[in-house]
Amino acid sequence: MTVRVAVNGFGTIGKRVADAVAKQPDMKLVGVAKTRPSFEARLATDRGYPLFVGGAGKLEEFRAAGLSVAGTADEMFQNADVIVDATPDKVGREYLAKYQSAHLKAIFQGGEKPDVAEVSFSALANYDAARGKSRVRVVSCNTTGIVRAAAVLRARYGVDRWDATLIRRAADPTETRKGPVNGILPTFQFPSHHTPDAQTIFPDLPIATTAVVVPTTLMHVHVNHVRLRRPPASAADVIAAFRETPRFHVFHSWERIEGTPQVLEYARDHAAPRSDMMKNVLWEDGVHLNGADLHFFQAIHQESIVVPENIDAIRAMFDLAADASASIAVTDLTLGLRA
Repeated sequence: MTVRVAVNGFGTIGKRVADAVAKQPDMKLVGVAKTRPSFEARLATDRGYPLFVGGAGKLEEFRAAGLSVAGTADEMFQNADVIVDATPDKVGREYLAKYQSAHLKAIFQGGEKPDVAEVSFSALANYDAARGKSRVRVVSCNTTGIVRAAAVLRARYGVDRWDATLIRRAADPTETRKGPVNGILPTFQFPSHHTPDAQTIFPDLPIATTAVVVPTTLMHVHVNHVRLRRPPASAADVIAAFRETPRFHVFHSWERIEGTPQVLEYARDHAAPRSDMMKNVLWEDGVHLNGADLHFFQAIHQESIVVPENIDAIRAMFDLAADASASIAVTDLTLGLRA
């Protein structure tokens, strides 16, 4: 079976998801939608992706810009089995009735409230929960990072308590309207919204999150303190557990990766598309164990970390893989996340 996939919204997430869909052996990209001409709309046509006009966009504006347009988003929906909604936060909900009337399955992003979908999703954590569903929500970049780590720690050691401080980037690199920002901005919400979001995946996860916004565009960093129920013998055991799990990258001490600038330089050096880092990033020197208390840093690339989750969500919804491991293996191979 080949699933026909359309992507509504071709910005930071949408263009990455579209590229990922185009690489899958069991999926076909039938089109992407933009509301106005832009360099990203040009990218879609350069890549040979059928470009459709979404929302209140005007066909004549695209044609005046010299962009070849295949039609309207409504016409794109007619050719698809599933829509990946990558529209701006809260816009996806406005499309929900349209997707349903077109008898389309739909995947939403973490900027939408959980009740837009039947289930919130992260492949390592709850792949089977999305099997056969019509509406799935891939949780946000930070929540994806948390629940991936939780999937490892809960299964191996159990978690009695988890406190996490999220040091958040102020904006994506292209979001110039949000900057420059010269300041450190505490988020006065206790816990931050990431706690209930993570608990849409693991309802019993005893986590409390707080967040601080800092003036960078590169990545997020999480500072984690986890009280483990069954403490491992050493920090090396925890590091090994992360290294053995797909979608984690632990840098060796000798690699001298000091922080997020070097992480993205590593991605550039390895010719990752757009210098993306779709894995949770940890450091050997940033994992410490004191009895049952585990402390670790992890970095999250907000532009790309949810991309493989969108692909796995499609497979789960259409029952294209035997289990999570099988889907993750195909996704990661096609996206260059494993050899």
